[in-house]
Amino acid sequence: MRAVRDRCVWTQQIGHHDLVPYLVEESAELIDAVEEGTRADLREELGDLLWQVLFHAEIAARDPDDPFDIDDVARGLTEKMVRRHPHVFAGAVANTPEEVLVHWNAAKAAEKHTRTSVLDGVSERMPSLALAQKVLGKAAQVGVSAPSLREESEDAPGTEADLGAALLDLVAVARARGWDAERALRVQLRGLEAEVRAAERPPAH
Repeated sequence: MRAVRDRCVWTQQIGHHDLVPYLVEESAELIDAVEEGTRADLREELGDLLWQVLFHAEIAARDPDDPFDIDDVARGLTEKMVRRHPHVFAGAVANTPEEVLVHWNAAKAAEKHTRTSVLDGVSERMPSLALAQKVLGKAAQVGVSAPSLREESEDAPGTEADLGAALLDLVAVARARGWDAERALRVQLRGLEAEVRAAERPPAH
């Protein structure tokens, strides 16, 4: 990576922001390899995604004001994983996945102690469906549920395949009526996020 940065005139012109579309593309291709590809595809796409990490780290290493390199990235990740796995690297005990999650969340909360909302750190750039699932989980932590939650209703999807069909049907309705399905969901999410932040505010005296 250092040699490429030094000797490739195209690479020399690239900054962090320029790499974002490639990061999105390589991430999508890795997902395709996981879900539908061969082992060779998976190996190749993992390498392509790793190249993005190395590329960003090499750009960062040459920053005149606040440089860091791939060793710093790896060191920070190692320290984080040790903190978040006290049942592996310290004396804590976790015999179930749920107990592991308790340790993980406690360590994460200690690291992110400056955050004031469960929504802090949730990227608005996530695809709307993934964002919806994330926000619903955060909302549940503060006792807020989606207004039309119908988990137990008779017409609720019974399987993940049924869910996919129902979502596709909804998108087909949106297309037929000239609606933007992505925007519609994001508008609803903004309302739910506002409810979450309202629930987190201390009561007025």
